[in-house]
Amino acid sequence: MALLLSENDVRQLLTMPLALEAVERAFCDLAEGTFLLHSRRRIHTPNNGFLHYMAAADFSSGYEGLKIYTYAGGVLRFLVPLFRWDTGELAALIEADYLGRMRTGAASGVATKFMARPDARTLGVVGTGGQAATEVEAICAVRPIERVRVYGRREEKKREFARQVAARVNVPVEPARTAEEAVRGADVVVTATTATHPVIHAAWLAAGAHINAVGSNLAHKCELEGEIVRQAGVIAADSVEQSKIEAGDLIQVFGGDAGRWASVVELAQIVVGRVPGRHDAEEITLFKSNGVAIEDVAVAARIYELARVRKLGREVALFEDA
Repeated sequence: MALLLSENDVRQLLTMPLALEAVERAFCDLAEGTFLLHSRRRIHTPNNGFLHYMAAADFSSGYEGLKIYTYAGGVLRFLVPLFRWDTGELAALIEADYLGRMRTGAASGVATKFMARPDARTLGVVGTGGQAATEVEAICAVRPIERVRVYGRREEKKREFARQVAARVNVPVEPARTAEEAVRGADVVVTATTATHPVIHAAWLAAGAHINAVGSNLAHKCELEGEIVRQAGVIAADSVEQSKIEAGDLIQVFGGDAGRWASVVELAQIVVGRVPGRHDAEEITLFKSNGVAIEDVAVAARIYELARVRKLGREVALFEDA
C-alpha cells in the first residue's frame, strides 16, 4: 500500500526547520556520494505546455524518487512519487506544490547559512509570490534578520505580501517603491521572479552582500545583471551540471567557456567545508538556485515518515498483484 498525501497533509506536516534540516543533510550526503542526482529534463508539448521531471536516490535514508510536474493552460501541477530504493516499493505519492516552495526556500536558507556574513541583518527581496515568502522564512531562520524590504510590480500584492510575511516571521517587512530601494544596502538579497531580463544591478549591491538568485531556470531568462556574476567572489549552485542546462544568469555570462564554469562550486562542497562559502566580509557571494531533486526526495522522505507517525494521508492499493 502506498500513502497518498495531499497538499493539505503536507501543509500540516512540513515546517521550515524540518525543510532546512532535511535539505542541509541532503547536500552533505550528496558531497559524500550517498545521494545521487539526475538533472531536470523537459518535454515541450504542442499546446505550449511542459512536462518536467527530475530524479534522485538517497542510499543513506533508503529512499529514491522523482519530482514530476506539468504546465498547461497557465497551471502547474506537482507530484513526488517516493520509492524504497532497496525493494522498489512505492512508499508514497505526494502532492508537491507547497513542498517545492518550502524546499527551494530551504536551499536558499542553507546557502545563506554557509555563504552570507554571520552579522547579516537586512534582507532585500525582489518578487512577491509564494516562493519569495518561503525564501524570507528560511533566511530569517538562519540569520538575525531585523529588517526586510520587498519589491513587486503590483502595489496591492506587495503590501499584502509584506503584511502576511511579517506576521509569519515576526520581522518588519517594508514595501519598497523600486527594486533598487529593496536591494540597495541589503546584507542578503533574493530574486524570485519570472523575469527574462535583469531585475537587479551590480551598482545597487552593498559590499559583502550575499545573493540568492532563485527565479531564472531557463537559458534565455535572467534576473541578474551580468556584472554581478563577474564581480562575485564565490559562485555556488545546487548543481553545476543543471546550471549549464538552464541557469540563464550564468549561461549568458559564461557561455561555453569551460574555464569560467570551473569557477562555479557545488553548494554541497561548501556545506561539508571543503570549499569556503566566502573569503572575507567584503566580497559578493552568489547562490544560483535551480531546484534539484535531492531537495524534493529528502523532504518527501521526512514528510512520509512523519505522516506515518501522525496517521495522516490515505493508503491506496497500487502494484498489489506484483
